[in-house]
Amino acid sequence: MNSKEVLSKFMIAFSKNLTELRENKYKHAADMSKVSSFDPSNYNKYEQGEGNPTIETILKLASALNIPPKELFNFDFDFEKFKIEE
Repeated sequence: MNSKEVLSKFMIAFSKNLTELRENKYKHAADMSKVSSFDPSNYNKYEQGEGNPTIETILKLASALNIPPKELFNFDFDFEKFKIEE
């Protein structure tokens, strides 16, 4: 797979984890904008697997969810199956 395809698969897994973490804390995605600087449409792209968050965004997400940043990456991702071929 090329790197864009692998990134897309990774972001889907990231988005599922982010959604689950958010649902444990807030009922609706729009609630994230109330406790953070995220615009609802901007935040939604991360839950839909369409965004590519920066380190700063990762820190903001973790802060809004009151979790360590590493929890955002606490999901299974098969790096052998989704190997980047160059």
